[in-house]
Amino acid sequence: MKTKFFLLLLVFAIFQMRSQTIYSRTFGNPQENPVIFLHGGPGYNCANFEATTAQALAEKGFYVIVYDRRAEGRSEDTKAQFTFRETFDDLNLLYQKYGLSKATLIGHSFGGIVAALFAEDHPEKVQSVILVSAPVSLQATFKTILTKSKSLYLAKSDSLNLHYISMLENMDTTSIQYSSYCFGHALQNGFYSPKAATDEAKKIYLTFKTDTVLTKYAMNMTYEAPYGFWTNEKYTTIDLTDNLSAVQKLGVEIFGLYGVDDGLYSTSQVSDLQTILGQNNLKYLENCSHNVFIDQQAQFLGTVMEWGK
Repeated sequence: MKTKFFLLLLVFAIFQMRSQTIYSRTFGNPQENPVIFLHGGPGYNCANFEATTAQALAEKGFYVIVYDRRAEGRSEDTKAQFTFRETFDDLNLLYQKYGLSKATLIGHSFGGIVAALFAEDHPEKVQSVILVSAPVSLQATFKTILTKSKSLYLAKSDSLNLHYISMLENMDTTSIQYSSYCFGHALQNGFYSPKAATDEAKKIYLTFKTDTVLTKYAMNMTYEAPYGFWTNEKYTTIDLTDNLSAVQKLGVEIFGLYGVDDGLYSTSQVSDLQTILGQNNLKYLENCSHNVFIDQQAQFLGTVMEWGK
């Protein structure tokens, strides 16, 4: 009997040690419909959503949970494995910690990949998945970035960057270096920002900048995570087409929210995703880029209320 008791204590201690490495925070009433926000990356964190949108979403009648993945952001862990299995285990710990049986998953960018794969692995725990600026095919996204960047450099007769694009076109497209350079060009060319930000978005971004603590985290990328997920999961080659169809067949509804100004995705990529999800399950928002929940916050909140209840 004593042996069983000590074994239970040991299991509890291990659970506590693992769960304590994961930063998480809640907003709203635990009796409301639970929503878990999965941030982008790999290597980023939930700070921008946490500071700008989590409380606003909670006020719409949701119990909102945000967290940083293991060894990303504030979830420090020098022994992280950077595998989807480890990520799923951590998500399951969040379900246990907050007493959830089912939740809606809002997956932003890379977080959308995690959300879709978790829903395929644990459909009984997922009410629905809302993909927000999430890639379906990383290789298609890289191609879109290079095509759009090349067009901009040609228009400006930018021979130096055209030379860099030419070098990228001859690289191994599955390599972590290739993906890093592609995302670098996307950042350099403003693909993450709307061409004409709304007054609402400008105000939110300005307010966010006054929160120096969360702004520091939001701008801080860890480099172990992208290399780790590339090494262990070859995430630069992921194509979710079959996974999304499998999740739907398991009875989990999937939705999509994307910005017209998001330079990571062509209109054809978004159209192809709409074909998979269904005509009414995807919204393509004007004056909006990668951070849909900031660029068009009112529409984001209204849409989550429509889809998440």
